[in-house]
Amino acid sequence: MEPPNRTISRRTAAKSILTAGTAGLVGASLAEASQPHTQTALQAAANSAPPPQSSKPAAAIENKMSSMTPNMLGAYGEWAAQSVPDPPRLSFRQPMFRDLDAWRAVARARFLEALHSPGGAATPVATVRQQLEFDGLSIERLEWQLPFGPPTEALLLKPAGARGKLPGIVGLHDHGGNKYFGLRKITRTSNDPHPAMVRHQALYYGGLAWANELSRRGYVVLVHDAFTFGSRRMRLADLPASIRDNMVESNPEAEEEIERYNHVAANHEHIIAKSLFCAGMTWPGVFVFDDRRALDYLASRPEVDATRIGCAGLSGGGLRTVMLAGADDRIRCACCAGMMTTWRDYLLNKSYTHTWMCYVPGLPLDLDYPEILGLAAPNPVLVLNNRQDQLFSMPEMERASGILTEVYRKAGAPGRYRSIFFDGPHKFDPEMQKEAFAWFDRWLKS
Repeated sequence: MEPPNRTISRRTAAKSILTAGTAGLVGASLAEASQPHTQTALQAAANSAPPPQSSKPAAAIENKMSSMTPNMLGAYGEWAAQSVPDPPRLSFRQPMFRDLDAWRAVARARFLEALHSPGGAATPVATVRQQLEFDGLSIERLEWQLPFGPPTEALLLKPAGARGKLPGIVGLHDHGGNKYFGLRKITRTSNDPHPAMVRHQALYYGGLAWANELSRRGYVVLVHDAFTFGSRRMRLADLPASIRDNMVESNPEAEEEIERYNHVAANHEHIIAKSLFCAGMTWPGVFVFDDRRALDYLASRPEVDATRIGCAGLSGGGLRTVMLAGADDRIRCACCAGMMTTWRDYLLNKSYTHTWMCYVPGLPLDLDYPEILGLAAPNPVLVLNNRQDQLFSMPEMERASGILTEVYRKAGAPGRYRSIFFDGPHKFDPEMQKEAFAWFDRWLKS
């Protein structure tokens, strides 16, 4: 079953806010939602949105388009961008929302509904496949079966000889255009890792397996393969020959074969997304399901203090951090690295640089991308950005930071949000890791 959640328990009230003609949330608590108002929350928000572009004179529209900065939709870009209200309808920045808990009940219910996650939630029953010690850590190789797909492989890392309950971290691996690997991207279990992972960690993590580094500081860190990665990847034998480019996996760990697999997997992404849409689901809904089950398992471990659990990740792991922290109150502290911008940035500038894993249809009308992470408020969140990150535009990274600053200020917790900009390209290097680890120490060890 789904773990208890104060937002889920209010789903009925929240859904009533989203239905035209029902009572609106204008006051300071959900109790006020039962009182009649002349407008619903969505109607009030819609009234505050900019007028649709079609209301402007045709000549003005034409002049606007002709002078517009090039974007991913060309002459349609300005029209598409203006169709999304700023702030969105369920943004905490909307003046009608004054009480944090009441707003979160509504906004999180809408977020979870939009994800269209699969069913069958239950704490995984894990099998320990191997136990070992490496570099000061006690490590368990785990495996569990979810209601769909291949078994999930995971690593649980904790300081060797640790006693008592420790804080826990869900370590979320990146995308990196490499679906053959998952948890191995941010962990290390021997002095002889796969050469591809040596290069990967050198490129993005300063040569470090950051999950190991954090665990040695006194954390139980769980790292699992996400949907379509590592043990959860699509097996080519299960796909039509035309989709897998007639490739057959014969020596999966060979670098040439890994490179070819990743090429096939990249070309398969849009098919996965479309197929999930046809099943009434979304890609984020599936990986959030996977990540919440990992959180269920970590919280169930006897050596973990379930009231002190965080999550972190770079890039695709940062995306998963945003979504997991926004979806689940049990994440008490989060660090998103190299994955913070706005829906407008994706829409106009950078959708082509990103995976199909990012998108939740319809959600931008209700919440901007940073406001998903804002659902975690007042729990502390840290966002680490790179000024020369090729995946985002600097103005929109800065605007996203401004949005979260406003959300946390209004929530009465300005000191619980921090954003730092580092020089350099897309990465989570040792300098950034130092900030992240200190953030977890501050909020999860006190």
